Amino acid sequence: MLIGELSRRTGVSPRLLRYYEEQGLLQAERGSNGYRRYGQDAVLTVRKIRVLLDAGLSSEVIRQVLPCTLSEQPNFDWCADIRDLLDRELTALSARIEGLQRNHDALTGFLAPATPAE
Repeated sequence: MLIGELSRRTGVSPRLLRYYEEQGLLQAERGSNGYRRYGQDAVLTVRKIRVLLDAGLSSEVIRQVLPCTLSEQPNFDWCADIRDLLDRELTALSARIEGLQRNHDALTGFLAPATPAE
């Protein structure tokens, strides 16, 4: 299928599909006219990419995890240190959440009404 068809079937813009290809997440063959041609499995691949992106994973991590996904949810075939990779990502995410909570608390403190001087 051509990029426009893949875009319609997945709801992902052609620009993003080209980006996924640049990042090594999606494969396309080139026709003699230079147009990208995607296999039928590309729809599922794009849906998996979207789920993994929504989980906060970077394209670099997705490139490593994607071959081990079994379905759109995704379910995993726990191959080649994928569990360790996702554990590290979760630890990093937890650290970012803690930092954001500290930022939130500081800003809340700035906005708290000042008590009148006595």
